[in-house]
Amino acid sequence: MLKDIRVLKTFSVIGRLCGSNFIKVFQSNDRNFSTPFPSDAGKQELSSKEKLKQHQQQVMARGLPKKKPIEGVKNIILVVSGKGGVGKSTTAVNTAVALADMKIDVGLLDADVFGPSIPLMMDLNESPLLTDDNKMIPPTNYGVKCMSMGFLVTEKSAVIWRGLMVMSALDRLLRQVQWGPLDYLVVDTPPGTGDTLLSLIQNLPISGVIMVTTPQKAAVQVARRGGSMLQKLSVPIIGIVENMSYIRCPNCSHEVSLFGDNTKDLATELDVPLISSIPLDSKISVSSDAGVPVVLSKRDNNQAEKYKIIAKEVIKFTQNTQVI
Repeated sequence: MLKDIRVLKTFSVIGRLCGSNFIKVFQSNDRNFSTPFPSDAGKQELSSKEKLKQHQQQVMARGLPKKKPIEGVKNIILVVSGKGGVGKSTTAVNTAVALADMKIDVGLLDADVFGPSIPLMMDLNESPLLTDDNKMIPPTNYGVKCMSMGFLVTEKSAVIWRGLMVMSALDRLLRQVQWGPLDYLVVDTPPGTGDTLLSLIQNLPISGVIMVTTPQKAAVQVARRGGSMLQKLSVPIIGIVENMSYIRCPNCSHEVSLFGDNTKDLATELDVPLISSIPLDSKISVSSDAGVPVVLSKRDNNQAEKYKIIAKEVIKFTQNTQVI
């Protein structure tokens, strides 16, 4: 009797782990352990579960927003990073200006509603004018049409909004702007994998993404999570830009690596190219603070060439890749 109780308890535990079909099989076969296959009723139950799962997937698919292009924009390029302070905005600005310097029609959107930096880096502080149909005319400098929340609030104002207000403002910055004919719209996204980035990916046809990180293990670790998200959402990654990669000796021009090869390991893991390694150089930050991107202020400098490489990679990638 004790043995039978132990057997029943054992099969009760297994039943909870494996599902109700196991218990039904066990009971219907009067402890005939040689028949581990589900009964006809079990098959019907599995079939019902599969149908329910398919129905749920169809409902979820209907609930996802439809990707809608921006009028007049051919390619949308996102510049993303896991952590803040890794040089993402600097990369976005210099890439956009480098494209414009090649006589390409370019726009630059500052999607970081809470910390807009494009107005400073592009030396723009004017409010956008409105067209007759109430669309904003983006201020332009260095051949790049720019739009940012920084144009709509004062320099010292803090944007204290919740998620829905942020998404509404972002939609206005995207679709209530007279971008005109653009070959590329470069979007400087806020750091992380939050609502803003997810909304951009779900609502816009993305031509490609530039991932920006510094070589420190902590930054690369967060960038890895962002890369994983992009791959799960089937977003094409153009490549990785490594900022603050090394310092160059002013006397002998010897390059000294600062934080190791963590970025190269990430590029290998994600199977994407390491597009460019940008040195830690005061010329870049001084130019950004002055509102003159380094690709213009130091045209023949090594740093300017690094950003031109990124621009050329963007063109090459979009010519060979379908927009999703």
